[in-house]
Amino acid sequence: QETFYINNELLMRSQTSPMQARTMEKHDFSKGPLKMISPGVVYRRDDDDATHSHQFHQMEGLVIDKHITMADLKGTLLAMCQHVFGADRTIRLRPSYFPF
Repeated sequence: QETFYINNELLMRSQTSPMQARTMEKHDFSKGPLKMISPGVVYRRDDDDATHSHQFHQMEGLVIDKHITMADLKGTLLAMCQHVFGADRTIRLRPSYFPF
């Protein structure tokens, strides 16, 4: 069980992804593409060690439009990182496999 339950009907969020479904339901696609970022603190039942924490920050992004490519994702990630960490920072993207 990865979830922290407060009581039988209330739990601490373990993902930020539920925001994507709510945003897609409300978005009027006739007015243009959907672009969103969903940052937040999430909670999971992990034993704290050098690589795990029961509470951490997570950020997800979602874009829905015609002709979106990986180049768009790369540009968005670079712009966000430069905004957060400063334009003088060198940002490096390294594709890898993360099997959870």
